[in-house]
Amino acid sequence: MAFQEIGVFGREWIGLDNFKHVFQNPDFWVALKNTILYAFFHVVKNIIVALVIASLLAPLSERSQSVFRAVYYLPTVIATVVMAIVWGWLLNYNFGPINTLLIKLGAQPVPWLVDPKIAMWSIILTDMVIAPGAGVILYLAAINNIPKSLYEAAELDGASGFKKWFKITVPLVTPTTLYLAVSYTITGLSIFDKVYVLTGGGPGNSTVTLVYLIYNTAFRDFNYGEAAAISLIFFGIAVAVSIFQFRTMSQHYEWEG
Repeated sequence: MAFQEIGVFGREWIGLDNFKHVFQNPDFWVALKNTILYAFFHVVKNIIVALVIASLLAPLSERSQSVFRAVYYLPTVIATVVMAIVWGWLLNYNFGPINTLLIKLGAQPVPWLVDPKIAMWSIILTDMVIAPGAGVILYLAAINNIPKSLYEAAELDGASGFKKWFKITVPLVTPTTLYLAVSYTITGLSIFDKVYVLTGGGPGNSTVTLVYLIYNTAFRDFNYGEAAAISLIFFGIAVAVSIFQFRTMSQHYEWEG
């Protein structure tokens, strides 16, 4: 499909023309930049926050860990669209609670979702304040499987709490970090629902992402060939990033071992 022009009365083989049109489309480069920006912060935030929270929960009793696992994982069962609708209400320029509070504090309301310069950052902000429940659970399981004797030996050598965490915990949970990095990269690159609900790609296509561009190209413009071409490019980016993560983090883990 990516190599064809699909019309009402049939298909015509056009080779790489769809790909040429994609690379000549300025919206594609905006979408690529927004997608990479969102995915970067999504991955970094989720891994760091999940590892820190799991490390803080590890010394607790099994019952306490079970309670916190449920607390952190519970928000993940809420549909992303529902959360996006709530964020749309919170960030509304005219009557949103956040701007209402700013006005009461004597500040100016912020055009969170209507200013092209900050709209994408506002979408990223909605992800920054959400704890990664699945990551916390996986990291907590990995930390609990680390032999306690390693920490005891480090204590005998006079290692501080941070040094034990940095030299023992972080390297030994690298396989979990690798899995989370790949999975969070894929979910970050696939950002669509928040953009669809909060901004619709606007204002002025400033928040369009690759998946949203695929959706619009296929189901708004009915250009299925070009949408398929963007999909192949998106797939290639996801595979390339995943392979890079596997190679770099796998080598790091072997070296640490």
